[in-house]
Amino acid sequence: MGENVNHDVQSQQLFENIKQLIEQSKQQLAVAVNATMSMLYWQIGTKINTEIKAYSHSESYGKKIVATLWRQLALEYGASFSEKNLRRMMQFAETFPDEKIVVSLIRQLSWTHLLAVISIENPLKREFYIEMCKLEHWSVRTFRERIKSMLFERTAISKKPEKPIQLGLILCAGKNEEHVELMQLDRSNIRVADYLTVLPPQKLLEEKLHKAIAIAQQRFEGFRP
Repeated sequence: MGENVNHDVQSQQLFENIKQLIEQSKQQLAVAVNATMSMLYWQIGTKINTEIKAYSHSESYGKKIVATLWRQLALEYGASFSEKNLRRMMQFAETFPDEKIVVSLIRQLSWTHLLAVISIENPLKREFYIEMCKLEHWSVRTFRERIKSMLFERTAISKKPEKPIQLGLILCAGKNEEHVELMQLDRSNIRVADYLTVLPPQKLLEEKLHKAIAIAQQRFEGFRP
């Protein structure tokens, strides 16, 4: 009887160990596939941008080449190569022209994450969200929510950069009085409409945001086993 129980326990443990190996392999495969796909999109975007720049004297050429190309690719490979997606690839390559940076990014951020960040024009703001996403392991949904909640701006004007990071208070981009009260911006005579005009000078802004990232890094190190 005892041997049977022991056998069952060992069998279950072996099953759990193998299951863990399989799940880890599937996760690693998914990351590898995503990274390969993202790199492909960057290479496609780079080639299109290079071609268009070679004919920069003709604005109509760029529109024609993209229009022709997406139809050819979509016919051959499907909707993933629609005109909208081609332009996203072009924007990706334009936003991150350095291949070494791209290689680093695609190891930690999915293509969907990258789509959320390439629309951010401010380089410092973009860097802030990328670093926070890496540290906090945000899902795409959370990543978009953080951008929409103006976490960058709230951290920038906060006297204590760790507070917006820890509380994650939501602030919509409109003039909702309830959200203004929640953020207590009215007590500082800061209105949402004026939000983007009260950021500190560039050097101070960089220091505050890097401090916020460092705080997140310390917290991540503290939670890691």
